[in-house]
Amino acid sequence: MRASRWDRRRIRALRGHLGLTQAQMATRLGIRQQTVSEWETGQYEPRGTSVTLLGLVAEHSRFEYGAEERSEHT
Repeated sequence: MRASRWDRRRIRALRGHLGLTQAQMATRLGIRQQTVSEWETGQYEPRGTSVTLLGLVAEHSRFEYGAEERSEHT
């Protein structure tokens, strides 16, 4: 089962994988740039529809959930 929790590292990794700025990521998700910033600083975590949208974007871009976690432990 794929990870459903989007923490700041995973969000930043997805954005990097996509090659997007915070503003571009916000536009793609239909949210404010400030919201992306708050997620990436750990002030807030995505909820509800945002979690679903992040998952869809990740799947479409073939972003591998947890790939950065595996590399940290090796």
